[in-house]
Amino acid sequence: MKTKIFIIILFAGLFITGCGEETTNIDIINDSAGAVMSLDYRDFDQAASQMIQSLLGSGRLKKSDNGRYVIATGRIKNDTMQRIDTDQLMVKIERELTNSGQAVFTAAVGPGSDQTLLETRELRESDEFDSDTTAAKRTLIAPELTIAGKIIQRNVPMAKNKQQVEYYFQLELSEVKTGLSFWQDEVLVGKRGSNQSVPW
Repeated sequence: MKTKIFIIILFAGLFITGCGEETTNIDIINDSAGAVMSLDYRDFDQAASQMIQSLLGSGRLKKSDNGRYVIATGRIKNDTMQRIDTDQLMVKIERELTNSGQAVFTAAVGPGSDQTLLETRELRESDEFDSDTTAAKRTLIAPELTIAGKIIQRNVPMAKNKQQVEYYFQLELSEVKTGLSFWQDEVLVGKRGSNQSVPW
């Protein structure tokens, strides 16, 4: 009897859940939904677009021999109250810089490096693989530049139960050989709303 009651309650819960508000797809080209206090995809897109324009417009990636810089992505620190994947910021930046023809990104080093690149090099010691198809030694290209940064959140109380939340997107491009800063920029995404809106 208890089992039957449990099954009935379970199906009733699923039925109620299924009859909730209709789910719709987001039109990311013409998204007319209001802003939210936390970070959403529009904020990452805005910050990445401004960073890309700043870097490409600075001329720092133009080599005298018209070649391309090799860049390694460093750590992007999340210093906000939210659990966010910082790759959401970097994937657009890496894609656009690569498509510009002025830079390429190495997957051999850095926090998000592809460990398969190193694992496949161990195959050269195996008798099971044709040595002509394995990667030779000294073929990986070392990065000339590294890009790293931080996302910072600052909450500012305002009058009449309002709050202001500031998100600072910071990036810095450094030269590996000298450790000197090659380029840096900061993009501020600011929001104001009710104290009832939780920014995380």
